[in-house]
Amino acid sequence: MICFKNSDKNKQSTPAMTLAILRTIVIACLCASPLAVPHATSAQNETVSLNFVNAEIEEVVKAISHITGRNFVIDPRVKGTVNIISSTPVAAPLAYDILLSTLRMQGFAAVEAGGVTKILPEADAKLYVSGVSEQRGSGEKLVTRVYVLKYESAAQLVPVLRPLIAPNNIVVAYPNSNTLVVTDYASNQRRIEQIVNAIDQPGKGSPVIIPIKRASAIELAQTINRLLQDGATAAAGGADSSQRFMLLADARTNSLLLRTENQERIDRVRELVVKLDIETGTPGNMHVVYLKNAEAVKLAQTLRAVLSGDTSAAAPGATAPLVPGAPAASSTASPAGGGMIQADAATNSLIITAPSNIYNNMRAVIDMLDVRRAQVFVEALIAEVTADKAAEFGVQWQGASGDVNGDLVGGGTNFGGSGTNIIGVASSLAARTPVIGTGLNVGIVRGGNLGALARAMQTDANANILSTPNLMMLDNEEAKIIIGQNVPFITGSQQGTTANPNPFQTIERKDVGLTLKIKPQISEGGTVKMLIYQEVSSVQDLSNPAGVITNKRSLDTTVLVDDGQTLVLGGLIQDQVTNGEFKVPLLGDIPLIGWLFRYETRKSAKTNLMVFIRPTVLRTAEASKGLTQSRYDYLRDKQEENQLSWHLLLPTMTPPVSPALNSTPVSAVPASSPVAHADSVPVEPAAGEVKGGQANIGNETAAAPVENAPVVEAATATENP
Repeated sequence: MICFKNSDKNKQSTPAMTLAILRTIVIACLCASPLAVPHATSAQNETVSLNFVNAEIEEVVKAISHITGRNFVIDPRVKGTVNIISSTPVAAPLAYDILLSTLRMQGFAAVEAGGVTKILPEADAKLYVSGVSEQRGSGEKLVTRVYVLKYESAAQLVPVLRPLIAPNNIVVAYPNSNTLVVTDYASNQRRIEQIVNAIDQPGKGSPVIIPIKRASAIELAQTINRLLQDGATAAAGGADSSQRFMLLADARTNSLLLRTENQERIDRVRELVVKLDIETGTPGNMHVVYLKNAEAVKLAQTLRAVLSGDTSAAAPGATAPLVPGAPAASSTASPAGGGMIQADAATNSLIITAPSNIYNNMRAVIDMLDVRRAQVFVEALIAEVTADKAAEFGVQWQGASGDVNGDLVGGGTNFGGSGTNIIGVASSLAARTPVIGTGLNVGIVRGGNLGALARAMQTDANANILSTPNLMMLDNEEAKIIIGQNVPFITGSQQGTTANPNPFQTIERKDVGLTLKIKPQISEGGTVKMLIYQEVSSVQDLSNPAGVITNKRSLDTTVLVDDGQTLVLGGLIQDQVTNGEFKVPLLGDIPLIGWLFRYETRKSAKTNLMVFIRPTVLRTAEASKGLTQSRYDYLRDKQEENQLSWHLLLPTMTPPVSPALNSTPVSAVPASSPVAHADSVPVEPAAGEVKGGQANIGNETAAAPVENAPVVEAATATENP
């Protein structure tokens, strides 16, 4: 037996004495016979006394290695001293566990791998754990365990187990297989296993089916849900699982489906069902159903068609008679089902008279149809880039010879129209009202007469037009936006005569500008089918005697596009080159000299037109609010950018700025508010407020009386001269 004891129990061993004892033991073990070295089998029955005071960790590990026969590898970062005191001898295998506990208290851990025990800092020890342990194990060594959960969520258990595991060790969840991976000390793994087994139990809230005999399960579900709404709110807020409450109606079996882990809530629901599921004291089967989203008149037509089997009853535009006693063909009653449906447009509700079984089925259909319809926000982009080029060059001349009082012989060339023709230019010069075309004009004037005219001209005209109309519309409803002018077109006229001395003209006004008409249809997968009509028109010429000349580009198509994706609808790429040549036959073809008898024009016109569209499906009120907020903020930023600079001589005028989207209008401020009193501190006019009958829009001020403008008793804004 190997013992480590002090000669005097009343005195503690010094580090020097401990080191001397360790050296003596090592020499004795090396010099002794093989029987003196304890084997693993005999070491199980031997006991040792461990007494170390301020001993180096490395020396203590050497001693434990000799006692247990284990091989150790010590990380260079493992430094420090330990104190181990045992008043009574302990078994040799227990000495290894005592060492691991001591190392853990110092922030070190032992990892067993390949017959060697590695001693490392606790923060890095988890990286050297080899494999996954299938055994429970014990002691202070690091092991990795995998816990497969059957009922609870592994991700939700991580916050529960994290405080129970050492900070330097890990616990992670793998959602795909619903497992937990924990690396910690073997002694703590046993506790974690017990906790996981206690939590991972089948739920107690199995569904409960409550049959309804007399009342409507759908109406009972709505009534009970309103009464027990506090439980549903608590469940939504992540409260105790025992407070979760879910109650649904099954229209086919006319029963209630209840799921909760609180037995008290189950008993309460059963009690309410017993009291409500009774025969009504009022004879008849009349029910009033208030709709939340659908239109009562259209839904009534659809339900009548379902009951009667007549598809024509649900045709668009069909009007329902208001007399309840109308014949079956009038679509107010159903001969097959024995029920009657009438819509009340004022309250947007349905009045249904039908037996209970028919009413329950109809109520289930109403609940599925009376849902919030999605909306579509469509952004269109119409881009048009044009480039027009023109060039002209030519020489014109005229002359005459002979006696002025006798016969004259003259000749010359003239090309082009007004302002470019040499005869027209000469006439305008003689009348002292010159009309000369644009470009370079070089002439020879002799004796007041224009003898020759050389003209050269080149023009470049480029246009880049970008229109981005956008429009919000309801699913399966047509929407239209027109941005332009209402231009008059003369369709007829009557000249004054002796019989009718009053001349007149008939005029038809048409919209000229941008027109976008869309009807969307949203599929379940998010694809949007759109019927699109798009038109861009503009006035080209107003001086034509026959009437106004307009340019028109229209597109009529049906497309499919995914939510949020951009699709090109079509366009036009046009390249037109025109060459015009005016010349004197034969003479104009002579090289070089022929330019004196020739006039040439060239024109090039390029047009690039593309139309794109992008729909965005808005299914919730939050999505619609977010889109509206972004567009509203964009408009306010543009208004704030359009501010007038200070001027020395002109008065200060503040352009209007739209109020914040969530702000309270000035007209809604109560009379007791300080803002409503004239003696308050002067404030600037509210954004969008009409003051003194003038509304400032952009940089233009329109001074016009405002009819029915709200009167706000507030201090007027001062104007600085």
